[in-house]
Amino acid sequence: MKINQFGPVGMNPYKKQMNKIAATEKSTQTDKVEISSAAKQLQETSPITVARQQKVEALKQQVQSGTYKVNVEDVAKSVYDFYFKK
Repeated sequence: MKINQFGPVGMNPYKKQMNKIAATEKSTQTDKVEISSAAKQLQETSPITVARQQKVEALKQQVQSGTYKVNVEDVAKSVYDFYFKK
């Protein structure tokens, strides 16, 4: 008894899936964020921003010099509050 090939010859059943993947890779777009000049100006002149920048600079200096100490009790309380007190 002779058995012939069944179904279409030379057809790749995964070709459609591969074509979809290739199409999505080609059409990938990047997200853009644009901040208006008014928002930038408000951010630069805000007294809160100036105080925050000073605090960040002080923390950077402490970390670089090795004098920064983490308060483990405050960290543990924050983690607990985040997960258990909604």
